[in-house]
Amino acid sequence: MESSNCDFSPLKDRLIRELKEVSIEVDIGLKTLSEDNFCLLSKLATIKEHFEKAEAMAASFYLNCYLSPFTDMYLDISTALQHLSNQRHGALIVIERKDSVDSIIRSGTPLGAKLTHSLLESIFYPGNPLHDGAVLVRSNQILSAANVLPLSSIFVGEKKLGTRHRAALGLSEKSDALVLVVSEETGKVAFALNGELHHIITTSSAIL
Repeated sequence: MESSNCDFSPLKDRLIRELKEVSIEVDIGLKTLSEDNFCLLSKLATIKEHFEKAEAMAASFYLNCYLSPFTDMYLDISTALQHLSNQRHGALIVIERKDSVDSIIRSGTPLGAKLTHSLLESIFYPGNPLHDGAVLVRSNQILSAANVLPLSSIFVGEKKLGTRHRAALGLSEKSDALVLVVSEETGKVAFALNGELHHIITTSSAIL
């Protein structure tokens, strides 16, 4: 995946530290393999925990890089994602990049409003008539809400993804759009790009 030449130093520094922790834990595991009475399973669990954290940090870092050339409102997007995640309000946000998605999505309700975190949050508030569907963001504007996206048929292992995640992947398979998803079941945040889904960390200091 391509990214712009961006610099989000605090998050990048945290990512470097976490990757070093992974390296340290792997080295410890390799050294202790020579001990007959040592079981590596607990060490592997620790390595996995550090690696998953590093993976989420990397996804958060590169999300900034993918967004910043196409919208100046990524701090508002960050705030909205954090609040939606905390409240477990499901959301689907399409950030249009180079490819127009007009011919791919089924258009919902036109808005043509400046993007703000409060507007994004209000759209996805449960019971809002526009909350069921995707918001389309072009540059610094919310063009429309309640858009319908094509669904991917992808499976994760033997488990089929939920509708929002399938919609995010479906559009990312057909365009270069970046699609953000908030799960209403878990509050977890992910983004789809180029047909791949990446989970990101959801602490206010780490998203965007």
